[in-house]
Amino acid sequence: MTGLSRLDLAVIVIYLNCGLNWMRIRGKLGAGEEVVDLLTAGGRISEVTPADPARPADLGGADVRLAPGLIDVQINGYDGVDWNEAGASVGEIAAAVRALWRTGVAALCPTVITGAPDHITLCLKTLARAADEVPGVGQAMLGIHLEGPFISPEDGPRGAHPGEHVRPPDWDLFQGWQEAAGGRIRILTLAPEWPGAVKFIERAAAAGVIVALGHTAARPEEVRAAVRAGARLSTHLGNGSHARIDRHPNYIWEQLAADELWASFIVDGHHLPPEVVKCFLRCKTGARSLLVTDAIAAAGRPPGAYRLGGAAVEVTPQGRVCLPGTPYLAGSVLEMDTAVGNTVRFSDATLGEALEMATSQPARLLGVEADRGLIAAGRAADVLLFDWDEAAAGLGVRAMVINGEIVYRRDEH
Repeated sequence: MTGLSRLDLAVIVIYLNCGLNWMRIRGKLGAGEEVVDLLTAGGRISEVTPADPARPADLGGADVRLAPGLIDVQINGYDGVDWNEAGASVGEIAAAVRALWRTGVAALCPTVITGAPDHITLCLKTLARAADEVPGVGQAMLGIHLEGPFISPEDGPRGAHPGEHVRPPDWDLFQGWQEAAGGRIRILTLAPEWPGAVKFIERAAAAGVIVALGHTAARPEEVRAAVRAGARLSTHLGNGSHARIDRHPNYIWEQLAADELWASFIVDGHHLPPEVVKCFLRCKTGARSLLVTDAIAAAGRPPGAYRLGGAAVEVTPQGRVCLPGTPYLAGSVLEMDTAVGNTVRFSDATLGEALEMATSQPARLLGVEADRGLIAAGRAADVLLFDWDEAAAGLGVRAMVINGEIVYRRDEH
């Protein structure tokens, strides 16, 4: 066998580079001012270096900011697709996941809400099929969030969940749903005041499920018992509650004070007033706070009449989503890029801290921080390129890179 010539070697290098999808992405990292180059290959970040002006970038520039792809751990649907609709197809789910790229979302926990047991099973099976059959969906889906049906039956805490399907925790039923989901249920929101809830929480936590408290009317001592049993998260804290509660003690104060609990917040200006966002974030700190959208299928669409599962909902011109004729909120049309900007506007959080609440913090909660939620060598090459308007605290998505490939560019839409 003869040796390879320089030309042969050059051709091989070019071939390998093409196969690995090499790319140089340039921008300011997060809220910082240093301009860096991200080198990607084979769907991963291979190197992060100071920008080299002598080498042209394939994407971005000195005026662009870079962040990991955003992660939304509570989202019911998007752009006309409802994960809770029995007729939703694998193709529609994949299309909705792709549509989320324009909002900066690279990964999510699609959320299935309270419904009839067979209906929940069907929705979970469809999501699992989408993850199995569509590579992009499988990469994006970090788990499924089951919100209900083990929640409070009371008006107010129950929110928009259909009361006829609310039920006490049932381990065998949950195990059947987990089987239907292919083991993908990672977050379970429940009300801890149900008889037997503490034992259920212990079993779920031991099985690796993140138990979240939400849609609850629990007494403070019931919240504490749930935390001792292994509950780790408060779902959209401050919502899914009575319109009026005792000044103190109550289930909101108890969850705010529990350092063991992370908390997710819907920062859309409707679910929580700005001053409440500011106080809640000061209490939980950025280290235990997550941004979520709780978006429904109407998100990304104009105001009007829509459905969430089997319930009719209305989206007002102001972006408020509610059950028609009631004061009850029913999800949101919030998008994650807007949530980051709102968090900076409403609170003491810096841009960097708000980004962490939508990237590294959910990655830590889900246990995927070794791969997601941070821009560093070896991590997944899911990169958000954005503009930041400091005066308006506005984040504008300029481009998205998923698995090392450009999947969205604002100037092309």
